[in-house]
Amino acid sequence: MKLDGKVAIVTGGSQGIGAAIAKALAAEGASVAIINKSNIKAAKGVVSAIEGRGGRAIAFQADLAATQDIEAVVADVVAALGPVDILVNNAAIFDPLPIEEVDEANWDLQLDTNLKACFFLVKAVVGGMKANGAGKIINVSSIAGIGGFPNSAAYCASKGGLNNLTNALCLELAPFGINVNAIAPGNIVTPMNAELRADPEWAAKMRERTPSGDDFLPAEDMAGAVVYLASDDARAVHGVILPVDGGWRAW
Repeated sequence: MKLDGKVAIVTGGSQGIGAAIAKALAAEGASVAIINKSNIKAAKGVVSAIEGRGGRAIAFQADLAATQDIEAVVADVVAALGPVDILVNNAAIFDPLPIEEVDEANWDLQLDTNLKACFFLVKAVVGGMKANGAGKIINVSSIAGIGGFPNSAAYCASKGGLNNLTNALCLELAPFGINVNAIAPGNIVTPMNAELRADPEWAAKMRERTPSGDDFLPAEDMAGAVVYLASDDARAVHGVILPVDGGWRAW
C-alpha cells in the first residue's frame, strides 16, 4: 500500500469530496484524522466505513475558522495517531450571493474557512514535517480559483488565494522535503451545491462547458489525484495546481 504507516488529516472529511479522500487514503494504509465542524454523526459514519474495510480513522471536531481550535485539534490528532505526514485542506464554505447581498459576515466566513484556516493548519503541522524531513500538503482548491463564477466573488477570492498560497508555501517548504500542491476540482456532486444541481438550466450549462459531457463529477473522482500527490509517486511534484474537472479548463 502506498501510504502504509502514514498519518493523514482530512478537513471537511464528513461528506462529499472530503469523505471520498479520507476513504481513499485509508485504503492505501494511512491512519486518517477526519476533522469537521458540526456534523459529527456523518464523520463517525465515514470512520465506520473505513474501519469496516480494515482501515484506521478517528473523527475530531473543530471550528477551523478559529485558530485556537486548529492548534488544539492538531495536538489531539498527534496525541492519538502520531506526527502528521499528510495534510489535506479540504473544508470549505460555498455561499453564492450577488455582491449587493454579501455582508461582512458572509465574506469573513468564506475567507476564514477556505483560506485562513488552510494557512494556520499548515503552520500547525509543519514543525513535525520539518523534523521528519518530509511531508505532503494538498490543498483542495477549485476551478473557481482559476477562473471566475458569477455571484461567487468571496468564494472565488478564497480559492484564488489558496492557489497562490500553494505556490508560496511550495517555495518556502520544498527545501525541507515537504511537497505542497493543490487539486482544483470542477463541478462535483457535493451537498454544498445541491441547490445548483437541482437547476436543469445550470446543469445543462455545465454539460455544455465540460468536454467529457459531465455536468457534475462524482466526488470519488477527486480521490485518486490526492492519493497520488500524497504518495512517493509524487516525490518530485511541487507547486502544482492540478485541475480535476472533466476538461473544463481546456477551453
